[in-house]
Amino acid sequence: MKPLQILVVALSIALNALDGFDVLAISFASPGIASEWGIDRAALGIVLSMELIGMAIGSILLGNLADRIGRRPTVLGCLVVMAGGMALATLASSVTMLGVIRFLTGLGIGGMLACTNAIVAEFSNARHRNLAVAIMASGYPMGAILGGSIASSLLADGNWRDVFIFGALVSAAFLPLAWFLLPESVGFHVHRRHPDALARINAVLGRLGHQAAEGLPATHDNAPKPSLAALFAPRLARSTVLLTLAYFCHIMTFYFILKWIPKIVVDMGYPAAQAGGVLVWANVGGLLGASLLSFLTYRVQVRWLVIGAMLVSTVMVTVFGQGQTSLGGLATVAGAAGFFTNAGVVGLYAIFAKAFPTEVRAGGTGFVIGIGRGGAALGPIVAGFLFTAGFGLAEVALLMACGSLLGAAALVFLKQD
Repeated sequence: MKPLQILVVALSIALNALDGFDVLAISFASPGIASEWGIDRAALGIVLSMELIGMAIGSILLGNLADRIGRRPTVLGCLVVMAGGMALATLASSVTMLGVIRFLTGLGIGGMLACTNAIVAEFSNARHRNLAVAIMASGYPMGAILGGSIASSLLADGNWRDVFIFGALVSAAFLPLAWFLLPESVGFHVHRRHPDALARINAVLGRLGHQAAEGLPATHDNAPKPSLAALFAPRLARSTVLLTLAYFCHIMTFYFILKWIPKIVVDMGYPAAQAGGVLVWANVGGLLGASLLSFLTYRVQVRWLVIGAMLVSTVMVTVFGQGQTSLGGLATVAGAAGFFTNAGVVGLYAIFAKAFPTEVRAGGTGFVIGIGRGGAALGPIVAGFLFTAGFGLAEVALLMACGSLLGAAALVFLKQD
């Protein structure tokens, strides 16, 4: 791992952290939005999910695009969309307008998630790949923690629009960093084989500090072509289906916690700034869980780590629904739930990087994330309608926790070394 390789991984971690803040910006802002516009929980649940729907579509379309045109241009385009979407959110004057803007922002966020996973897998060496991908995925809670702490301060002194202004400025700041620091991956050039592929590869190898290649590796007739159909060919179909199911189910549980914590805590009588603090603690737990799982990948097979994390996630989300008598108790249980739910998500990203070959890595990851984000979008919506229908927090949490249990069951049937 040469210095620029490590720097690219670090940049990918930062970009994923930016994703983490951009996705949760609406969660931090949700109490203020509900208060200003007087909307109920069902309507708020739909608003909370709009960028997740955009992420689903963006992951599939832009992930496949990244396998065709490259990781670097796709990342730059996603940053433009994210910065513009965060800025436009400050101009929203209705639920419908805000929902459309968040949907468009989600397109960029979804594409970024697919690209960063592929970038880290392709710039890391074999020995550190699982660790690098898992740490990259842990950037998500890092962004939520750092951005959430700032968002809580902004909410204490201003209003919900300030959260989006901050997000727009930070997203824009990453554009020049990505432009100058992020080369195209060698793996992409190898499988695309442009007429000047060897020259492009040697240019990247030179920047990385490696020796030039004398020629391109031999092609394989059975190598998959960049397309959605390739993901359902006999070689990859089983992995694609099971990983999509596992991600879909577990992410429902994950986003139930992340999206509804602020509103649940405010409804218990606490101010919005303190509710944001509880969400930050959920992400602190998520970061710790991601970090522990990252280092355990050296000793334990990733799949079994993820199955274990999902099983405990089921228990902890159920416990969260039992309610607590103090804000500190809420923060502690939320942190424990975040620890295991996010450990499961981080481990899944490492499994994606291993399950899909370079030719379809961004597209395969994007497809699983994209379809899986249907679960992310469905989680807050289902919870919102359950609350509106009269179900209590305990019942809703128990039902939503079952997503992690189903995800674990899907991974049991996955065949992977």
